[in-house]
Amino acid sequence: MAGARLAALLLLSLATATAAAQYPSRPVRLLVPNPPGGATDTLARLFAPRLSERLGQPVVVDNRPGSNGNLASETAARAAPDGHTLLLAADAQIVIGPHLYARMPLDTLRDLAPVATLVSTQMLLTVHPDLPVSTLQEFIEYARRARPPLAYASIGNGSQHHLVMEMLKARAGIDLLHVPFKGGGPATTALLGGEIAAMFGGNSVTGQVRAGKLRALAVGDAARVPSLPEYPTIAESGLAGYEAFSWAGVIAPAGTPQELVKRVNAELGQILRQKLIVEQLAAEGTIPVPDTPEEFSAYIKSELVKWAAIVRLANIKPE
Repeated sequence: MAGARLAALLLLSLATATAAAQYPSRPVRLLVPNPPGGATDTLARLFAPRLSERLGQPVVVDNRPGSNGNLASETAARAAPDGHTLLLAADAQIVIGPHLYARMPLDTLRDLAPVATLVSTQMLLTVHPDLPVSTLQEFIEYARRARPPLAYASIGNGSQHHLVMEMLKARAGIDLLHVPFKGGGPATTALLGGEIAAMFGGNSVTGQVRAGKLRALAVGDAARVPSLPEYPTIAESGLAGYEAFSWAGVIAPAGTPQELVKRVNAELGQILRQKLIVEQLAAEGTIPVPDTPEEFSAYIKSELVKWAAIVRLANIKPE
């Protein structure tokens, strides 16, 4: 009996090694949870041709928008775990979404296999220039005195832009009024027009800050952002331990052989270290984050715990 089990394990190991050696044997599908033109789609189209060159097979971007990313995640989870279907996932889709829906079509930890983090993007606390504040502490003090409470924008109820401000509210002990919009563009337009006083934003606000149309106070990252070095972190501005930024990474179906996961991880890591890619990402306020599948997996687990607590704190009920 033991001999038969050993033989079966050897055959499985041989089959896995053979599959890894032949991978990829056909075009690789890269699922994207947003329609063409969005931030995640743009990232996919930056990486797809370079990954194709390294793998020796076409990497085809497959846009699957719907259900706040759940449609793309479910498609990935149900795909054959052979490395020929990958998912370029955004953070909210993977670590916030599971806390917002009473019924999820998949289990993040059970049905998906982290491959590699690709990038992180700053979350910049930004205010309308008429607001008489220039630092985070001044904003906190002003918000404490404001009656009625200052209004802030997000890109939607339960979005990361919503939750990072709720985390700031809790840490600073202030009250703010949440006004959700359908996307970063409309939210930024409302801030420019003075309809709301503040918001956290990424690339949607960076250009307006550089043009002097909005005022940035601090970044949510643990360290200052190389492309925005003049702005302190929220942590160094007085709220120790505060950390919030947006990220995107590549994920495979659960059960994908580790040899294939490591192969894709290594190729993506090489792309992330290319000088042209680093410069192009930096120009957009985005930082490459090469890591291992194990590091990415551990990070996802910690983020699931972190955002579960913030969702409860903000009293957001699952839909």
